Amino acid sequence: MSEAQQPVFSIEKIYVKDLSLEVPNAPQVFLQAEAPQLEVQLSNASQSIDGVLFESSVSVTVTAKVGDKTLFLVEAVQAGIFQIRGIPEGELPAVLGIVCPNVLFPYAREAVSDIVNRAGFPPVLLAPVNFEAIYQQQMAGAAQSDAGPRIEIAH
Repeated sequence: MSEAQQPVFSIEKIYVKDLSLEVPNAPQVFLQAEAPQLEVQLSNASQSIDGVLFESSVSVTVTAKVGDKTLFLVEAVQAGIFQIRGIPEGELPAVLGIVCPNVLFPYAREAVSDIVNRAGFPPVLLAPVNFEAIYQQQMAGAAQSDAGPRIEIAH
């Protein structure tokens, strides 16, 4: 097999595409003694840049509430540019839906934890995510819905 036919997967760039934090009820929220309820929403997306380079992103939204009061809301989009070539056409969606998010998620997890900590709250440590199971679930549900992939995880 020649080098031109060998599959190539390389990380060209990893970056924070979007990061926002809201603490709408400050400073009163810092006086709360109750532990907040966390809601975590997770999604991933990808797009071709030029047929060989692909942008993949993982979006994480964390909302912390006590009762009906929001303590904080964090939205993070961690993205990367990946060079992918020599992979059979049928396997490309799995690479973009499993491999790329697995590379990006630890960076998103760190960004969320860091910004929450900088806001004066204990860091939020997101649990590991099985992107293969999410991908399989999305493929199973793709025939039933035209909605884009969106997975919600409640903690």
